[in-house]
Amino acid sequence: MSLVTSDWLENNLDKVRLIDCSWHMPNVKRNGYEEYLKEHIPGTIFFDLDKYSDANSDLPHMLPNPTRWEEIVSNLGISNNDRIIIYDNSDVLSSCRCWYNFIYFGHNPNLVSVLDGGFKKWKLEKKITNNTETKLFKSKYKSLENKNLVKNKNQIDININNKKFAVIDARGRERFEGKVPEPRKNVRSGSIPNSFCLPYKEIINENNTFKNIAEISKKFEEIVDLNNDNMVFSCGSGITACVLALAYSLVNNKYSPKIYDGSWAEYGKI
Repeated sequence: MSLVTSDWLENNLDKVRLIDCSWHMPNVKRNGYEEYLKEHIPGTIFFDLDKYSDANSDLPHMLPNPTRWEEIVSNLGISNNDRIIIYDNSDVLSSCRCWYNFIYFGHNPNLVSVLDGGFKKWKLEKKITNNTETKLFKSKYKSLENKNLVKNKNQIDININNKKFAVIDARGRERFEGKVPEPRKNVRSGSIPNSFCLPYKEIINENNTFKNIAEISKKFEEIVDLNNDNMVFSCGSGITACVLALAYSLVNNKYSPKIYDGSWAEYGKI
């Protein structure tokens, strides 16, 4: 169950661990943590995507090492058997990246879900919110890294010719086709050779919910075989790639999310 509805969450607030993983593109001048402090779903803790990524990498949002992940999640007071619901209030559906991180580090996929529609839909429905910061009680979280769920640049390069997996890019078509400049400095325009483009916004409704499975299936069918488990997703910095990975898990429930972590921020580096 990769997604849960707002009604389901409303009826199960006392049975889950809630995470706000709101992250915004720098150009929109919004701060996810400051917004969390002003208002959130009761019982929510904040997950800082920038802070909780690999601090030793010059690339954005790279996965930390397992020891660092255990420290992060333990400090948030989350246990291995917790039922986790992640949401965001972001145009890039950043909660999906946090969902991927938990699955990559071995949390049971059946115990981690994204709130469909996020905080935007929750607010539109006038459901309960507050500004009380949730107290954290340190846990002892243990990770189990699934290295097959991530690809590096070398693997991407080799795959251009041998085509063992399909690379699908979540960026907009103009960025994919190199018709507009990239938003990051020192990153050229364009895309990975032999990759496909499916802008994540094409599978999302106006209220930030995912489109129905039939509509999502149709989008994927235009470029890949729906029975294919060899699917790797990319984007600008590894965030919206996870939106597509979650969407594909709705269509093919045997699929485990696979991400090119460096994404175009690495591949297009000048």
